[in-house]
Amino acid sequence: MSFESYLAQRQQRIERFLDRCVPPARPSDRLAQAMRYSLFSGGKRIRPILAIAAGEAVGGAVAPILPFACAVELIHTYSLIHDDLPAMDDDALRRGKPANHIVFGDALAILAGDALLTEAFVVMAQAAARSAARRDAALQVLTEVGQAAGARGMVAGQAADIAAEKTAIDLPAVELIHVRKTGALIRAAVRAGALLGGARANQLRRLTRYAEFLGLAFQIADDILDAEGSPEETGKATGRDRVRQKATFPAVLGLPDTKRRAQELLANALRELQRFDERAEPLRQVARFVVERAAGR
Repeated sequence: MSFESYLAQRQQRIERFLDRCVPPARPSDRLAQAMRYSLFSGGKRIRPILAIAAGEAVGGAVAPILPFACAVELIHTYSLIHDDLPAMDDDALRRGKPANHIVFGDALAILAGDALLTEAFVVMAQAAARSAARRDAALQVLTEVGQAAGARGMVAGQAADIAAEKTAIDLPAVELIHVRKTGALIRAAVRAGALLGGARANQLRRLTRYAEFLGLAFQIADDILDAEGSPEETGKATGRDRVRQKATFPAVLGLPDTKRRAQELLANALRELQRFDERAEPLRQVARFVVERAAGR
């Protein structure tokens, strides 16, 4: 199966499950409309695909992983809605469409994000309750996803990112921000799939390191695209990091060294997969896709 076919098939299953998580809204239900507006705005579903692919790499099935994978996507979508708010990154576009708060207003956008975050934990808790075979793994995943999303992970990274605006900052500090802001949820997604797929301890260690390298590479690629890309490529306004004096890799390293760092991280991520067979090929392809979307710029 080609990588494109793999993505299409997995994305289709993810879309169907997400549609059940947040069903089509009645005309009077503005909250559900706001939730679905961002949830089905054309995202590539990288995080749930990583969870599924990690589980498959260790011989796991898709079905037990799917609820947890989609819960990660619900959390990711909530974070994007809140990131775009005027009090945060103040972005009017997301994925080529008006940001949620532009369409529904700040208050409903905040509530839509809150509802998506909460629904993610309902989905995981229900799946854990059904999972007799891997109950312990499911509960561990639920805990790790919560830690990755909250004050030990993504939210902590967002707070540090805001605090670092318009300040002098060094490379270790930038890396720490983005390990939490972007990397934590990617790490949790990969570990979720691996744990639910029955990974052995050595497999879990390698997949965790793969995810850590990939999470940082993902953020670097975003930084490069913001610096050099176009709104057509990114789906949002570019050059915003420079205007807001954000703590980014290009701001600290310059673009040439930032690009080299992305390639180093890609090589490191792929090295962690050397002991895996062809079932890990989707993980390799996702890593290449993430980095190479910004390569050559």
